[in-house]
Amino acid sequence: MNAITHQTLNQWGQRFGIRYCLDDTPAGAWVASGQVHDVRLLDSLHLTLSNLDIERGYTSSSCQSVPWFISVVLSGGVSLTLGEQARRLGPGEGFCASLAADRPLVVHQPRQRQLQTVNLAVLDTAPLELPAPSSQDMLHTWALPTALHRTLCDMAHLSAGSWRQRLTWQGLALQLLGIALPEGHATAPVPGLSPPERARLTALHERIRHHPGAEYRLATLASDAAMSTSSLRQKFRRLYGYTLFEHIRRCRLEQARRLLAQGHSVQQVAHACGFKHATNFATAFKRAFGVTPHISSLPP
Repeated sequence: MNAITHQTLNQWGQRFGIRYCLDDTPAGAWVASGQVHDVRLLDSLHLTLSNLDIERGYTSSSCQSVPWFISVVLSGGVSLTLGEQARRLGPGEGFCASLAADRPLVVHQPRQRQLQTVNLAVLDTAPLELPAPSSQDMLHTWALPTALHRTLCDMAHLSAGSWRQRLTWQGLALQLLGIALPEGHATAPVPGLSPPERARLTALHERIRHHPGAEYRLATLASDAAMSTSSLRQKFRRLYGYTLFEHIRRCRLEQARRLLAQGHSVQQVAHACGFKHATNFATAFKRAFGVTPHISSLPP
């Protein structure tokens, strides 16, 4: 069991884009004990397993845009607030939300013996052809099927290091997506976006995904999409749930992770992925993946 301190929470906050507020915790005191670790899935999915004994309660507030965020409570309980919506979740219950910097998801983790969760962030809807969220506040909750709840509990106690277990978690993550995304949301039209505009934005999205290291300027991208710069920013976010430059940064960091795994040096990777300074690249990489960009830190 690992000690979780205020400093630990701050490190998580830098990595995942979360602000933490403690419930009257003395300086240097333990906040929780337990383990939090990631399971490597597809580039567009980020799965985190958490199993903590909460010694002192705390609140987390999201401050980054994520198209879809899904969390399942396996044991324990949390309280959620998104806009004017508030929920309380217990074992076997989950929620799905679209997160934005100006629409934070606030989660309170009270003091409790065991809080065990499975958290899935969808970083990009395009690779899996998932629906983009609407601009409205949304907090969709549901109850897990009993069999899936039992399977998640069993898997959460096992190491996720082997390729077989990673494949199993990938399948479970896809099941969660099928359960979590709101009914009928996939067919809803995107307000204020014509079919030709959507086609041009899709082409732009794919161009960046396949060529993340290219130099991109907002004015040039707007001209390519036949839009003004303000329309491009607004409509891209409306369609995908995150900003244009968040997409560029994510694509560059995913390319960097692949190049490092192939044995390229940090300096080479930083240059190939469009970062002018290796120090800026190292900071962004650690914030995204929780490790410094060294070749040995990443599996092939």
